[in-house]
Amino acid sequence: MPAKKTAPAAPAKSDSTTLKIGSKAPAFSLKNTDGKTVKLSDFKGKKVVLYFYPKDMTPGCTTEACNFRDDYAQLKKRGVEVIGVSADEVKSHEKFAAKYSLPFPLLSDPDHSMIEKYGAWGEKKMYGKKYMGIFRITYIIDEEGKIAHAFPKVKTNTHSAEVIGVIDAMK
Repeated sequence: MPAKKTAPAAPAKSDSTTLKIGSKAPAFSLKNTDGKTVKLSDFKGKKVVLYFYPKDMTPGCTTEACNFRDDYAQLKKRGVEVIGVSADEVKSHEKFAAKYSLPFPLLSDPDHSMIEKYGAWGEKKMYGKKYMGIFRITYIIDEEGKIAHAFPKVKTNTHSAEVIGVIDAMK
């Protein structure tokens, strides 16, 4: 009699590529909405919330960005910088940031090289079709440039509050 097969539950795609807590955050150098180059090293000595999102002006991404906007003062009070990253071009980010009064930088990574370094790029499925895209992942990077926390699954409408809760628990 053959042994009963029980396959372990496979981790979600984004879980398997999430950076490890305590590892050094990959360096990056990308353009923001002002066309200025932003580097991770610019934030040394500060906590950074680095969030990856699929596309400007889409419902979930807008909800997530607006919640970070609404909680921005609370995050700044805690000494935290917020940075959004997608593969959209700088012009798209400019429109998105202006339309929703986003007070934090949005970085453009059209070739998704930085997005890949952070494990936020891979195969996705929608309506039975497979395609390559950005996983909605957020990292908290500590003052020394190390990954302090990872959110491989994000609920856009409650995410910024969840981030604040984790930051408060880190103290």
